[in-house]
Amino acid sequence: MGAGNKRGHPLLRGVGARSEKYTHGFSASQMAALTALCGALVPSLPPDRRNGHHHHHHPQEDDGGRGGGDGDGNSSKVVEEFLLASAADPPVPGEVAELMSRKCLPEALALVRTVLWLLGTRPGSLALCGARPCLSWRLPFVRRFDELPLEQREAALRRWSRQTLLPPLRMFFVIVKVFCLYVFYSWTDENLKNPHWRAIGYSPPLADDEPTPAESERPEKRPLDDGIVETTKETDASLPALLAEKGLAVADDAARNVWRVECDVVIIGSGCGGGVAAAVLAGAGHKAVVIEKGNYFTSSDYTAVEAPSMEHLYEGGGFVSTLSGSALLLAGSTVGGGTAVNWSACIKTPDDVREEWARNQGLPLFATDEYAAAMDKVFERLGVTAGCAEEGLQNKVLRKGCEKLGYKVESVSRNSSEGHYCGSCGYGCRTGDKRGTDRTWLVDAVTRGAVILTGCKAEKLLLERMVTGGRADGRAKRCVGVVARSTNPAITRTLEVRARATVSACGSLLTPVLLRGSGLSNRHIGKNLHLHPTALVWGYFPDTMPDLKGKTYEGGIITSLHKVEGAPGAPARAILETPAMGLAGAGTQFPWVSGSDMKERILRYGRTVHLFSMVRDRGSGTVHGERRVAYHLDATDRENMREGLRRALRVLAAAGAAEIGTHRSDGQRFVCRGATEAALEEFLDGVDVVRGPQSKAEAWSLCCTAHQMGSCRMGATARDGAVDARGESWEVESLYVCDGSVLPSAVGVNPMVTIQSVAYCLATGIAESLRRGKIQ
Repeated sequence: MGAGNKRGHPLLRGVGARSEKYTHGFSASQMAALTALCGALVPSLPPDRRNGHHHHHHPQEDDGGRGGGDGDGNSSKVVEEFLLASAADPPVPGEVAELMSRKCLPEALALVRTVLWLLGTRPGSLALCGARPCLSWRLPFVRRFDELPLEQREAALRRWSRQTLLPPLRMFFVIVKVFCLYVFYSWTDENLKNPHWRAIGYSPPLADDEPTPAESERPEKRPLDDGIVETTKETDASLPALLAEKGLAVADDAARNVWRVECDVVIIGSGCGGGVAAAVLAGAGHKAVVIEKGNYFTSSDYTAVEAPSMEHLYEGGGFVSTLSGSALLLAGSTVGGGTAVNWSACIKTPDDVREEWARNQGLPLFATDEYAAAMDKVFERLGVTAGCAEEGLQNKVLRKGCEKLGYKVESVSRNSSEGHYCGSCGYGCRTGDKRGTDRTWLVDAVTRGAVILTGCKAEKLLLERMVTGGRADGRAKRCVGVVARSTNPAITRTLEVRARATVSACGSLLTPVLLRGSGLSNRHIGKNLHLHPTALVWGYFPDTMPDLKGKTYEGGIITSLHKVEGAPGAPARAILETPAMGLAGAGTQFPWVSGSDMKERILRYGRTVHLFSMVRDRGSGTVHGERRVAYHLDATDRENMREGLRRALRVLAAAGAAEIGTHRSDGQRFVCRGATEAALEEFLDGVDVVRGPQSKAEAWSLCCTAHQMGSCRMGATARDGAVDARGESWEVESLYVCDGSVLPSAVGVNPMVTIQSVAYCLATGIAESLRRGKIQ
């Protein structure tokens, strides 16, 4: 990825000024209103406007870590430039409009367009902003939103953000805030730099260790090259020959504009479940085809540049939320799925959870030695290590605070070496040290003849009625494969991949969509969705602390955890861990109370440590369709999460934070320096979990979740689940599910190892059925 070919690099496309015209379709008056909104969210702060409610100090005072940390005379200059910069300046408003038009659900986009249209008119501005700011003595007597002074625009935003009578206005505020801050802090020029990163002291690894062109242009064989077919690089003419070259039988059905491909087993998805299933089935001698809608990237492709990495590696570019806007759902969408972007934590299924699934759900598999052996096998294949040579700042803080308070801290095993110190694994591991399915199980699969089709989306399962009138167990149909289409417009033909067994491994958000869209009707499909909801708290650590060096975005992401204990003998109420959070991600998550306050928070980003409280949710949600997920936090879960939040804040204070706070929309925070224990307790009493822009509360917070489970759960009978204990659909023969959606309930810990172990057991069973001819 040498300097010569930066712009053509797959994980950098879309970076820098756009050459093509915008296609967002916003009118001039809507854009004027949006520009005025962006300028209020991230305003230009001349010296007289910098007394946010929060102390403003000069960057060269030794408050440490607050931006500009290069120690030269320029540091105050770059901070000055940052404070003067505004999100109303191009290209930000245009990029915000473009991103919203591509990422928002239709109804969210309709809301945004409507409010912007209203704000582009005088009567609309009067109705939404009130008489006092809008009425004037000068003709035409009513000011439009974009004519209001900055203070009045900020005041309007604050009112909307706390609007309890009109949730749509609050929702509008959240959407615009998230997209504006995301674009402002993630935008990069053609040199992959954002003009404000230096002031903030943010330097993603890319800036420091760019390989030389000579090194990057060597044609290197990639781990999956033997079996990969990248449909985005092919045409109608080249694809069939390439498939045949990989050992597949391809028939031309020109009348239907279809290529028919024959194999033993087709697997949809290449993540935790699909990767393992492919390895086990190919290893048993069956010709396997893996269909993956994402693209294939390797360590040399990864850049740690936030926006393009999110766009290419995550479902919906990282902008998938629940319908109410209360939670952001992060799911991998690339070869390796979630394992390519997750945070390396490897935790076996807890014994009490295994026992509960075996006993209460009637699924004996989980209590067997076979399952225990599968977990060991997964640990071995992922090369899991238990120690950590050096922890990053956030994990040091978690450990130090817990030790001070006498709480137990556990070390977290990882699928990487003990010396792995990569803070950008969430954007793909650039060192190649993290062992996702793309570097382990899928490599095993292609070595045994499996073929992986990338840039290829499964559209529908191929179902046939059984001639004999169905099996005694009620399965009246059989799955004979899947219809898929390349995301590449140059490939006009549809692919029909026909197989003896079909495995859906698209994850808990998309497996239910595929099954429902293919006509399955079991009532559990799409239900029982568990998310391990999390809530974040932060603590600011000046960098004058000798034992806590470094930046929050450096070092292994999760290397320590603390369990918030429940009643004696009861399971933990919550788990405290540390997140990876890029600069733009932090901007979208931080509460916005004013433009100057937000800039202050961002200048302290590198030394603002985040902890999250994660609960094993009893409550659950529903997958209604692609990117249509409903989820409501159960009362017990909310109480447990609150307990976790308060514990996390105590840990931050004990570790020496100068200030701590939550992500509540009113900017709830507490200055620790010189505060009494009683004052801290009083602050903690006021901490609560209030969810999402639709909530009735005046203050609210967004939740981020990266674990989706249970939406096609395994059950002892068709009344209890969508698939049986072997992973086979209760309705359709030869259709299996092998991903996180089969888990009977939430696991309560990072689920990667559990999902891989379940997939290993199920795939072993499928291979056995194929061998014995049970599957035709």
